[in-house]
Amino acid sequence: MTTDPPPEPTEGTAPGRARRAFRRWRRTRPFWAALWTGLGGLVIFFLPMAPLGKILQVGVGGIAGMAGGVLLMAMALLILLLPGQRHTAGVIAVIAGVASFPLSNLGGLFVGMALSVLGGSMAFAWLPEKPARRRGPYARTAPTAEGSGTA
Repeated sequence: MTTDPPPEPTEGTAPGRARRAFRRWRRTRPFWAALWTGLGGLVIFFLPMAPLGKILQVGVGGIAGMAGGVLLMAMALLILLLPGQRHTAGVIAVIAGVASFPLSNLGGLFVGMALSVLGGSMAFAWLPEKPARRRGPYARTAPTAEGSGTA
């Protein structure tokens, strides 16, 4: 029995390369925040369209729910495609999620509201990865007391 690791493939298959490329792209933006916000918007959007026996309120609440769901799905796209605008989109997503509670069937029966608040707060808190610090002859070093000129 050998303890050597399995050999690394020199060329990956097309699905493997696509998966690695998607993973690399996903890590440069708040992907999970956009996913939760979009799911919350879907729940809030589609719940007013359920049969009459399954929803709590019809009419203006249905229209407000559909508008809030569309707004949340738009914020999810904004979070995903423009990570620099994640703070604004995250705050709008949280506000729209909380506003869906009185406006749209208890915020999508609490599920849509919880998902949109979770996604909006994750978007607000997300930070991009900082590049690894360079080490080598050209790396910047902190000035020392001797080299700073103060005596």
